[in-house]
Amino acid sequence: MIVDDIGGQQSLGGFVVGLPMAAMRIRSRQAACVEVRMSPIRAHSLLGIAATDLGRGVVPLEQLWGSEVRRLREQLADARTWEERFARTKSFLTQCDRPMRTPDPEVIAAWHHILASGGQVKVGELAESLGWSRKRLWARFESQIGLTPKRAAMLVRFRRAVVGLLAGLPAADVAAVCGYTDQAHLCRDVSIFADRTPGTLYEDDLPAIARDRYRAWGTFFQSPG
Repeated sequence: MIVDDIGGQQSLGGFVVGLPMAAMRIRSRQAACVEVRMSPIRAHSLLGIAATDLGRGVVPLEQLWGSEVRRLREQLADARTWEERFARTKSFLTQCDRPMRTPDPEVIAAWHHILASGGQVKVGELAESLGWSRKRLWARFESQIGLTPKRAAMLVRFRRAVVGLLAGLPAADVAAVCGYTDQAHLCRDVSIFADRTPGTLYEDDLPAIARDRYRAWGTFFQSPG
């Protein structure tokens, strides 16, 4: 597999991608892989890397876990069933977990509030509800999640909008329901995060895995235990 990130860099093989700030393209011909979706809360304790590094591109697995990655890759290749591959991946992540490395409770609360609101949240009001200044929330959230609260809200709102667009709902209706200022505002976000227009997102003959990835964005690997 080849990933072209927003900085024009390419990554081959196993990799980790943070919450994206723009569209990325994944290219492959015939490939079998294990994909693990994890929330930024879990990523903070599992990956052992600054969230800001994840938020700016693609990180090779070897950079995170060194030679252990080769052993995992060999185990996955030798496995005869997908259930066995999933079990070995889960076991590997359990060994990598750092339970003491968790985000601030306020950052966790802010992330869950952004998710629950569908990205329709004002950062100032969110900070006030947590007893923090806007500046402190902005800095701590970005350092531990990988994006600013505003950017994270944009991404969550986009994910909600994609569900409606893939269902064939009119873009104007999706924009209104998801809290966009207008349809043009929705079009800008779809262009940023998907490199498409709302119309082509629905009309394009996307592979099943691409549609599943859009729909499953909010489902995460919560715990390795």
